[in-house]
Amino acid sequence: MLRFHFTPEDLTRLRVAAGPHPLWEIAASLHRFQTREGRWAHAFWYRTACSTLRETGLDRTTMRLLLPLFPRASYFPDFLTPAEGIEGLDAGLDSILATPRHRVADEVALLQGTVGAPTWAHRVAEGETRKQLVRALRTYHRAVIAPHEEHIHERLHTERARHIRTLFRAGIGAMLADLTPAIRWRHPVLEVPAYPRQRDVHLGGRGLLLIPSYFCWNAPIALADPGLPPVLMYPVEHVPTSVPSTAHAPLNGLLGPTRAAVLRAAAAGSTTTEAARRAGVTPTTASHHTTLLRDAGLITSHRYANTVLHTLTPLGAALLQRNLRGRAGARQPQSTGTEKSGA
Repeated sequence: MLRFHFTPEDLTRLRVAAGPHPLWEIAASLHRFQTREGRWAHAFWYRTACSTLRETGLDRTTMRLLLPLFPRASYFPDFLTPAEGIEGLDAGLDSILATPRHRVADEVALLQGTVGAPTWAHRVAEGETRKQLVRALRTYHRAVIAPHEEHIHERLHTERARHIRTLFRAGIGAMLADLTPAIRWRHPVLEVPAYPRQRDVHLGGRGLLLIPSYFCWNAPIALADPGLPPVLMYPVEHVPTSVPSTAHAPLNGLLGPTRAAVLRAAAAGSTTTEAARRAGVTPTTASHHTTLLRDAGLITSHRYANTVLHTLTPLGAALLQRNLRGRAGARQPQSTGTEKSGA
């Protein structure tokens, strides 16, 4: 468990990032390649990113240089997500280049000792290899994150607006309690129960910077070095959509079994052909159902190369989740009682 201990002064210095932190988003997006968790929420981005990396030849750079330094594990180096990044990509990359050599060497050694690193990783402390890393980060951001920045900004703006409403309506404690289910507020301590190791961070008047993240999934991430300005990156709100087969009946009754199957296929991101295979119908029939679901606001469709990729809208995700909760409630008897973690 990770605990941030607040003093009254820390509460006055609590901040929420005004926009995306490009280097934290790079880190979290690289984690999306390392797991299928949350794939439904980023399905369109994932497919277009894979295609772009392949077409530009950046897939090799990403695989050999970036992923080893940003493992989805209990640790990756703090110098890769500097505080200056809140001012923009250029400021963050300049900070990476300016990080003292001894600090980079120490953090890469810690990476090697905790989760492992390739033999070349120690060379990142040297100037030329670090410049190569910065060029790769800039190119990766331009290729697979910048094209989606409008949508990312929109989602993060919605998240900040949600915090503002809670703050005005119920105060700072309620806002902290409403960040994400993975975080809980027990005055004067902010807790991350699923953090991979036991850590207590005493803020001591430094405050805390909260960084909502579009690409982060489920597990918040903090800097490993307690001496650095305290930061907590956490995921923007997503609606889970994992629906077991036993939960299909109510949705089938509402939409019909074929259309319900097409909607469930969109939860992981699917083409029309994939949705047809999932529903057991022809692509022409599946296309008819995707049109109806799109017109109802339950899915959205994006052209991807020579195919169309269908993904859930928030309304469609909420419908699937509500269906799951309804079935779970029907099956349950009534109660008689009242270090850096990879994203």
